[in-house]
Amino acid sequence: MSIGNSPEDERPFDDVSDVSGVPEKPRPSIGRALQQARIAAGLTVDDVSSATRVRIAIVHAIESDDFAPCGGDVYARGHIRTLARAVHLDPDPLIAQYDADHGGRPAPTPAAPLFEAERIRPERRGPNWTAAMVAAIVAVVGFVGFTVFKGGSGSDAGTQVAEGAQPSKSTSSSPSAGTGKSTDPKPDPTESAIAAAPQDKVTVQVSAVDGRSWISAKDHNGRLLFDGLLKQGDSKTFQDSSKINLVLGDAGAIQLYVNGKKIEDDFQPGAVERLTYTKGDPQVG
Repeated sequence: MSIGNSPEDERPFDDVSDVSGVPEKPRPSIGRALQQARIAAGLTVDDVSSATRVRIAIVHAIESDDFAPCGGDVYARGHIRTLARAVHLDPDPLIAQYDADHGGRPAPTPAAPLFEAERIRPERRGPNWTAAMVAAIVAVVGFVGFTVFKGGSGSDAGTQVAEGAQPSKSTSSSPSAGTGKSTDPKPDPTESAIAAAPQDKVTVQVSAVDGRSWISAKDHNGRLLFDGLLKQGDSKTFQDSSKINLVLGDAGAIQLYVNGKKIEDDFQPGAVERLTYTKGDPQVG
């Protein structure tokens, strides 16, 4: 006689058999789970492909548990996540199942130190403008003092002081204007670094402005620059001599700046996008 099981013992994906030793029904594969959910939602493969922008051939392959057409673990994970959302499944258990079947999730690679240096560089210019403004004010005060000392009479000195005060205003305002120009484009130091990026390189900034999104970035040699999750408000900057390859797990949550220019593509929420940018105009490759 079987002993009554608690609700936790009845979870379909945890135990192979119950306490009585009777085998339980094995959990479905990733592809089978996605297919069953799609059918239950009343959707065709064409419907899912149109909604997710994942090619029909890849949808068929994934539902058959063939992940080779995805082009690698990074792309396969992104497709599984996108298809799961389209058929109203929680993608996290499926991703965990995929990782368990394929050797685990690869460790994210941090962005190269070069990009941190690019972000910090604009901050170092502030003290130079401050020093220039102080030097200009000291020079004006010295000129006014010299003029007063040399003027002689009280009335002449008063006139000369008044005349000397005018250069003081114009000169002191000039560094202020210069300081304003230096700080105006600096709400975000990273954007300043992108705007000042050299013309012989490609610089791409990825910001999660409308939610979180998994992203992957590679250079022109195929070297992985970053593979991980950007939380809302996070930003990453990548730079290469000729080309940056991107994969966006949820392109609708991402804002892109390429070579200092905002990309205005209307990415849909939950859509996976594979993009390539070069050092020329910000055109998708």
